[in-house]
Amino acid sequence: MGFFRTRLFWIALVVVAVASTLPLYVSGYILGLLTVAYYFGVFAMAWDLLFGFAGEVNFGPTFLIGVGAYTAGIINNQYGVSPYFCIFIGAMASVVAGFVLALPALRVRGPYFGLTTLVAVLMLQNFIVVFADLTGGEIGLTIPDVITISASANYWIALGFMTVSAAILYGLSQSPIGLVLQASGQDPVQAGALGFNIVKHKLFAFVVSAFFSGLAGALLVFYFGTASVGTVVDIAVGVNVIVAAVLGGRRTVLGAALGAIFLIVAGEFLRPTGELATFIVSAIALLVVLFFPGGFLGAAMSRETTPREART
Repeated sequence: MGFFRTRLFWIALVVVAVASTLPLYVSGYILGLLTVAYYFGVFAMAWDLLFGFAGEVNFGPTFLIGVGAYTAGIINNQYGVSPYFCIFIGAMASVVAGFVLALPALRVRGPYFGLTTLVAVLMLQNFIVVFADLTGGEIGLTIPDVITISASANYWIALGFMTVSAAILYGLSQSPIGLVLQASGQDPVQAGALGFNIVKHKLFAFVVSAFFSGLAGALLVFYFGTASVGTVVDIAVGVNVIVAAVLGGRRTVLGAALGAIFLIVAGEFLRPTGELATFIVSAIALLVVLFFPGGFLGAAMSRETTPREART
């Protein structure tokens, strides 16, 4: 309950309250941009749970995102069932895929876990191309239905989903499970010596990450009305997710959403500069990583806690 008395909680509450009023006075273009940013915020938060706390670098977050997105899209395309049912099945498919991938991947050490997840992304891309009749191939898969065509409604859905996801993931990170994950990420040998089942806790974190990644991926394609490799599976998308989490602040969860929103909004507003936009955003990300290893939120929280610690 201590979190509800912190400055971070009140800042987050005010930000969400202000964000919920944006449809009243901003354009549909801005709402659409933020809608995408909020879904990417969930991608980044789910990734940070596994890396920031469990210490496992998942180089293939788009495998989990893509499985959820394409499963939901294919079911809707082939059978025309309710988008809500498709979204649920997409999330469950990501959970199953994540569980199957994590079982062998978590038993390897060092960089091999990351390489395993990266290979999974390449396999998914190849599957999409080979089975083009089912997946739409390189052209993309058309989604017949959407949740709503209202820009305001789509925005509120994305904002509500990101807010609920942030509350759940942050609460989980601060729970005893999160503490065990953090201990296992910092020193797995010592954590194992204390009697904790490291593999079981990391498997749980991977499955939770898979659920939120798949759910966000499915929601995103029903917002876009299409699923393609470039939007939900491409390695470049995964890099953006990872950079967003690092920018916002490792092991903060909430900072990952902040980093994702910054990346999406900055990239869009710098688009008139052409190829220079990627360079500018990448340079900012590099400077943050070099001079503020804790990211945006990590730096702000350290400034808040340092004076308090000095008084004690």
